[in-house]
Amino acid sequence: MKAKILPNIFISVAVLFAFTRLLGAATDDGVPNFGDTPLSHRHPTFITFDAPGSVNGTYPSGINTAGVITGTLLDVNFVGHGFLRAKNGTITTFDVPGAINGTYPSGINAEETVIGTLFDVNFVGHGFLRAKNGDIITFDVPDAVNGFFLNGINPLGTIIGTLFDVNFLTHGFVRAKDGSITMLDVPSADNGTQAIGINPRGMITGTYTDVNSVTHGFLRARDGTLISFDPPAPGFMRPFALFSFGPLLSITPPGVIAGTYFEPIPGNPFGGNFRGFVRATDGAFTTFDAASYPPCCIWSFPSGINEAGTITGSFNDGFTINHGFVRTSDGTITTFDVPGAGTGFDQGTAPLGITPGGVIMGLYIDPNYGTHGFVRIP
Repeated sequence: MKAKILPNIFISVAVLFAFTRLLGAATDDGVPNFGDTPLSHRHPTFITFDAPGSVNGTYPSGINTAGVITGTLLDVNFVGHGFLRAKNGTITTFDVPGAINGTYPSGINAEETVIGTLFDVNFVGHGFLRAKNGDIITFDVPDAVNGFFLNGINPLGTIIGTLFDVNFLTHGFVRAKDGSITMLDVPSADNGTQAIGINPRGMITGTYTDVNSVTHGFLRARDGTLISFDPPAPGFMRPFALFSFGPLLSITPPGVIAGTYFEPIPGNPFGGNFRGFVRATDGAFTTFDAASYPPCCIWSFPSGINEAGTITGSFNDGFTINHGFVRTSDGTITTFDVPGAGTGFDQGTAPLGITPGGVIMGLYIDPNYGTHGFVRIP
């Protein structure tokens, strides 16, 4: 069946909420040779950009091995159009045929295949793939009665996503390169499964919610074996969190997982903090906070991890301002703000992906709530 999701599901996160459609961390062979890098290279260097025609914002969603970035621009009518930013800074915009109500890319792989969602004249959503040469195919996901979104694509062309069935219950799915679609449900997921991240080897990570409405993580091996996991804290990941950007889970080629979980404050049923974690391939956990200072509630949201174990993401401080961070494998954390980022409610800096060369891409929200893309070169 055809998916039915309004376009604002794909764009509202850049203003207030988690943008679950975004692609997890990509891998890279090194630092891209960005053509618009200043000659007097300083460390780090920030490059900001807007896609042509982006009257109401530029929203990056993924970066690939060559440093090519994809995302969405919103025109004067708040209709989305796709864009590709080459590593030399050249930006190309595109629309999927029939996307009367918008084209919304959600990720890109090493082959420069872009995935995303288009909305037709009736606001019915369909998935699409755009090849490097510009060829586009569209597809629908069976049983997605109330919509679906695509979360990732690996170098082999395997796509993962989440659909909403007739009862609005979530199910993960895997779309092979040949177009065949397989459902992905954790057996004990009484209240839904979400497929969030995929690596080059086909390992998938995501979340599922049990009969008690407790959310857990899972890792699915290429052979289909499922492993459930929980960080060492009461409560776990919220699949949808205020003030967060990007995916709540990402996975490296070997299978190391970075993500976010919710840790309640003892004795306070309404209070708590979103904290970061790293799950090693042997199942060992390391938890961390991107920052810690008054007045309270430093909410950390990792959004990407590279093969070297370097993590990037955003944290929302006690004043509801977003900042970026980089955490190296030894636990060293550096925070940063993109020049021009606002300091008002839910403004600021939101990294969305990192390459092994340490290049970070993301978005920032300025003092007038305008949204722009950025690249941070170490």
